[in-house]
Amino acid sequence: MSIDTQDVRRYLLGLQDGIIDALQAEDGHAFVRDAWRKAPGERLQGDGISRLVEEGGVLERGGCNFSHVQGPTLPPSATQHRPELAGAPFEAMGVSLVMHPRNPYVPTAHMNVRMFAALPPGREPVVWFGGGMDLTPYYGFEEDAVHFHRVCRDALAPFGDALYPRFKRWCDEYFFLKHRGEPRGVGGVFFDDFAELGFERSFAMTRAVGDAFVDAYLPIVRRRRAAPYGERERDFQAYRRGRYVEFNLVWDRGTLFGLQSGGRTESILMSMPPVVKWRYDWKPEPGTPEARLYSDFLRPRDWAEAAAGDAARDGA
Repeated sequence: MSIDTQDVRRYLLGLQDGIIDALQAEDGHAFVRDAWRKAPGERLQGDGISRLVEEGGVLERGGCNFSHVQGPTLPPSATQHRPELAGAPFEAMGVSLVMHPRNPYVPTAHMNVRMFAALPPGREPVVWFGGGMDLTPYYGFEEDAVHFHRVCRDALAPFGDALYPRFKRWCDEYFFLKHRGEPRGVGGVFFDDFAELGFERSFAMTRAVGDAFVDAYLPIVRRRRAAPYGERERDFQAYRRGRYVEFNLVWDRGTLFGLQSGGRTESILMSMPPVVKWRYDWKPEPGTPEARLYSDFLRPRDWAEAAAGDAARDGA
C-alpha cells in the first residue's frame, strides 16, 4: 500500500489558516506566524508553522500549530497501544490548538487532529488518525456545554451514530487527572489509533472534527466575552489553570510524544496558560459558583441530550 500524505498536509494547512482567520476576526489582534524547519542532522526532520497571540483582545494566550515531521524511531508514547511497531520509522502531521481567554467566564478550548504513519522495514505502512476537541470552563454554563457537545455529535453523525457516544466517553476517560481524581473540564470528543473506516473514510471523519471547531467554540466566546469579572474570578481561573498544566505535563500523550521525539519545545509548550496559581489543599466554599463547577460540571454528563430547559437555565 502506498501512501500519499500530501492531501492530508494540504487539508491541515488550510484548517490552520481557516481557524486563525476566524479567531483573529473575533479577537481583533493578529496572530504571529513563525514558520520553522528542523536543521539537517537533527533526530527529527520536518517543518511546521506556529501561530500565536499573547495579550490579545479576547485571548490572553492562544496558539495553533501545524507540524509535519519524520523520525527514525517511534517514541514510546506513540506505541503504547501498538507495541508491534516499536522502533519503526514514522511520519506524523497534525494541527493542534489551545485557546486561553482572559475573561474567566470564557472557557479554555483545545482541539487537535493528526495522522500517523508507521513505516516498519519490509512491511506495509500502518496509518492511523487521532484527534478531538474539549472544553475547560472555569465557571460553568449548561448551555455552553450542551452547544459544544451537540456540534461534536453532529459532526460525527454522518459516520455512524455510535461514534459520538464512544468518542465522548473516550474523552471523559482521557482528559482525567488520575492523581487528582477529577476531569479537566466538560469534555467533548477524543479518538486515537483510528483507522477502522479505511484511510479515506477515517480521514474524512477527522476532517469533520477539525472543521467543526469554529462552530463549536466561537458562539461560546461571543456569548461570554463581555461578562463582567473581578479579581476573585481571575484568581479562581489561575487556580484551575494549574490543573491544565498538570494534565498536559503528566498525562498528555501529545505533549509526551513531542518531547520524547525531539520536537520543537516552544511549539509543544504553547499550550501552557500564561498565568497559573497553586494552593495547598484548597477547596471552594459550599454554595459558591466555584463550588458549582465541581458539583455540576466536573463529572460525566450526557450533555448532547440535555433538556432544552437545562441548556438555557443559566442564561447568557
